Order: sequence, then C-alpha cells, then structure tokens
Amino acid sequence: MRVPGSLLSLVPLVLLAAACGRVAGEPAHTDGVSTLAPTSAPSTPSTPSTPSTPSMSPTQPAALDPCGLLSPAERSTAGLTTTGEQKSLGGARACDYTEPGSYGVTITIDETSGLAALRTGQEGTAEQVRIGAHDALRVADHEADDGTCAVLLGTGESASVHVDVTNTNFTGTAEACTRADTVAGLIEPKLPGGLS
Repeated sequence: MRVPGSLLSLVPLVLLAAACGRVAGEPAHTDGVSTLAPTSAPSTPSTPSTPSTPSMSPTQPAALDPCGLLSPAERSTAGLTTTGEQKSLGGARACDYTEPGSYGVTITIDETSGLAALRTGQEGTAEQVRIGAHDALRVADHEADDGTCAVLLGTGESASVHVDVTNTNFTGTAEACTRADTVAGLIEPKLPGGLS
C-alpha cells in the first residue's frame, strides 16, 4: 500500500512520542497503578532526528530498472514467457520482451517528457486514464486497428514510464490495449509520482 509522503513525515514524531514516554503531568501506568509524573521539573522537548533517505528509493526515476519492474510472477500474469532484454531507445533506458510470432512489450523510462508534453500531437488517439495512483494516457488508433497500444504513466512533471505493446500481425488494437493496461497496472505501484 502506498503511504503519502506527508504521512511518512509524521512517523518519526509518533515513534519519538511513544519512545519518550509521557508528558509531564499525565498519569503514568506501572503494573496497573496510576501515578502522577513529577511536575517540579519542566520537561524539555527533544528534537527528533531527521530520518535518513534510503538509497535507491523508488521516488527517484534514475533508480528504476525497466527490466526489474516485472517480477517473474508478474511477467506470467501479463502472458510474458521470456525475460526482458535491456535496450536504449533514443537515450532512454528500456526493457524489451518478445513473444515470438505473437507480440512484444517494451517498458521505457523517460526522464525528459511528462504527460503534458506527450499529449501534444496525440489528439484523437490519446485517452486520459488513471492507473492506480498515477495519471496516464492510453494511446491507440482503434480505427486503424494496427495492433499497437501504449500506456504512458506520468511519474513527474518531466518524467514518465511507457508501456508499448505491438502485435506481430499488426491487428487487434483492443487486445494490445488490454495487455498494455495489464502491464501498466503491474508496474504502477513501483513508480514514483503517484497521487494519493
């Protein structure tokens, strides 16, 4: 379950309050007997330490590995029987899955284009959707029925993750979109930039 960042910042304070005990003047409970805390010495508030940020946090797009976004079980759920192959597409890191004679799936980490930039030029083929906690665009030309579909998940103002599906026979756009939606839904919880 994704926890909003604002709630995470409260966790150290709650833990600190639990660890420090009681506030002066509140009853203390020892073996079922209630006693009052001494009030002669004022309590000194302690300053919580700043929690350290874990390295390789999923909130950093550069830390994402496109081939690591799908576990073997998730690949099976998406109908993928092969492991992905690392690629570079126009300087972006990508992972290419190929099901010979059937279809291909490519997951691309785009660290330069957010949804607003990607929406430009997609009029008529882009549909705004929500995948989990992320705004997304589903891009497909259903009239052409060319067997291709892409789901573009927004991960920041100028970042996104793309799931592209292409059927080998270049037909079945609806089927390609179903597969793209499935893959996008599987990787979405691991992506930064989600809304609460």
